[in-house]
Parts: sequence; C-alpha cells; structure tokens
Amino acid sequence: MALLSPDELSEPSADFLSVRSVLLPRTELVDRSFFSPKQRERLHDQLMSAAPFPHLVLENIFNPALLELVVEEFDTQPDNWTEVKSRYESTRRSVLGPTLGPATQLYFDIIHSGWFIDWLSSLTGVPYLLPDPKLFGGGLHESRTGATFAVHRDFNRHRHLGLKNEMVFITYLNKGWDPDWGSGLELWDKKHDRCVTTVQPEFGRTILLPHGPISYHGHTKPLQAPDDRPRRSVAAYYYSSPLAGKQHGDESASVFMKTHRVDRAKAVARMLTPPVLWLLARKIAGRS
Repeated sequence: MALLSPDELSEPSADFLSVRSVLLPRTELVDRSFFSPKQRERLHDQLMSAAPFPHLVLENIFNPALLELVVEEFDTQPDNWTEVKSRYESTRRSVLGPTLGPATQLYFDIIHSGWFIDWLSSLTGVPYLLPDPKLFGGGLHESRTGATFAVHRDFNRHRHLGLKNEMVFITYLNKGWDPDWGSGLELWDKKHDRCVTTVQPEFGRTILLPHGPISYHGHTKPLQAPDDRPRRSVAAYYYSSPLAGKQHGDESASVFMKTHRVDRAKAVARMLTPPVLWLLARKIAGRS
C-alpha cells in the first residue's frame, strides 16, 4: 500500500487529522463508549447469543465524517478493482494490496491497530488475532444493479499465508438504504434452510461475523436501487496462527554466534533431559 502524502493527510495539530481539508478529531475517530470494560462484556454476550450463529451488529462506531470521506474515494481508484462474476456471485472488490485513499487508509489503520484488535479479541474470545494489511478478500466492496451473492460460508484459510480465518469485519457506506432495493445481508440457518435475520447495509452500520461451520450468509435478492446506485462497504478479515499461544522454546529466542561454556552445557543438558523433567527442574530452581 502506498504511503499517504503530506498533502493528502496532514496534522494541523496534535488533536486533529486533516483529510482533504476536513478536520477529524483524533479522539473522535471512533465512539470510545464501545471500548469500556462494561460494554465489552455486554457486546460479548450479545455476540455469543445472536441467532442463527454468533455475530454482532454495531451502529455508528466510526465517525461519520471519516466514512463520508471513505465513500468519496471509491470513485478515485479506477484501476483498483477486480470484477467477480460467476453463477454464485456478482460483485467488485479492490485488488490485493490496493493503493488506498487517505481516509480509507486511516479506516484500515484504525481497525488493524493493536488496541482495536485487542478489543475484537475481548468480544470474540479469540486471542492473538492477526490482521492482513494486503486485505485478501477484503478492502473495498461494491455491488451494482442486479448483483447477488449466494448463501455461503467464507474461506477457511488465507490463500497465500495459510492462516486460519477467524472473522470478518464489515462497515457499510450506503446512506438512506431502502430494504426494498434488495441486497440486505441475510444470515441463514443451514439446518432449517431459512433466513433468520437480514442486516441492511445502512451507512455507519458495522457487522462482526466470526467464521465457523454454520456461519452461512449472503445477499440473494438482486440489487435494484434507483439511478443504478451501488451498494458499498469496506471489509477486513482477521486470522490466527496454529502456533499462537504455545511455548516454542529456543525457536522464540535469539541465537547467539558465541556463547559461554556454562550456557552450552545447559543447552546439552536440555537436549538430553525429557521436557517434563526439565520444566520441573526449572520450577524447583525458581523457588530456591
């Protein structure tokens, strides 16, 4: 992704960012009330109890001025799109590793930041979440007149990295959306083959959708908005590594070219000692 130029994203003061002369207060890029310990607990419970599978719909978590700037940038990236058309879906997505406009880059910088990812972990119970700065499967999404997306589950693993897909985070960008236009996000109960709930892609609405064996969703009703109005959103996937949270011994430590004799002796002893006995010896040594 290209770095933002000073002309695109400037800092008139420590308290504001400026994108195309629109001042965005740093402390108001997101609604901080969502991040309190009490709200985290409430949102976690809401997500886990949702039907037909765990998910969470959030209203206006992002500053609307930021999202309005993101919408403007959809039309400034003519070479940034991949057309996806098959018997199952019809849509447009930004290319892998897209060059993003300054407001869009700021949106993804926020949701890829450490504190935001920690918040997602607290809501979902999934630790060690990893973002994907190249936005495989995510980025900018746009559907046009007649577009549909058959009911499906998302991919299990990142195509290039092999990481496990844990969830997708989508923010909609469509002001004054009329449900009669179709293209609402349908959440399906696979066992009973029915749509349980529909999330309309209204501006400022965000959905967090954990990935799982029953997380079937899609928008099956063709988009029929007036004046060929598109349906737009921004999305990001989050992943986990199969080795996350596990002890890796020497593999997670620096390897020094020259070591002291006593450290070499310890290394040999560790190689010859069963892991259980080695851990027991370390615990005993720690107490002495």
